[in-house]
Amino acid sequence: MDFNTDLGRKARRFLENSYVIWLTTVDASFTPQPRPVWFVWHQGSFLIYSKPQAHKLRHIRERPRVSLHFNTDQTGDIDVVVFLGDAAIDPVMAPAHTMSAYLEKYRSGIEGLEMSPEEFSQTYSTAIRVRPSSVRGW
Repeated sequence: MDFNTDLGRKARRFLENSYVIWLTTVDASFTPQPRPVWFVWHQGSFLIYSKPQAHKLRHIRERPRVSLHFNTDQTGDIDVVVFLGDAAIDPVMAPAHTMSAYLEKYRSGIEGLEMSPEEFSQTYSTAIRVRPSSVRGW
């Protein structure tokens, strides 16, 4: 992705400043299943942590093509950024509490869940990596 274009600069701003992104997977009946998730931009991809029993993991294993998008302005007229990509379980990714960018971004959210960072990592122990293949928006 070219972060030097107008859309690329907008995408970079969202990547740096958004607290959640909407991840849409597809279930067995091919119904889109959007959900807001915590994420960090890490090594050119989205890094998301999940509970190991979450439905989105089964969706990703069976149909890895996903989309991600940010919230827009109130009317949806500006600040639209949508990524398409492939998701995969990352079995070697470090736990969330050892990822400084993730912990810095979500420390207060983890505290709001009444968990320590280590407890969060045990509960949300499955790393998902989404590698974007395209971006569109305005």
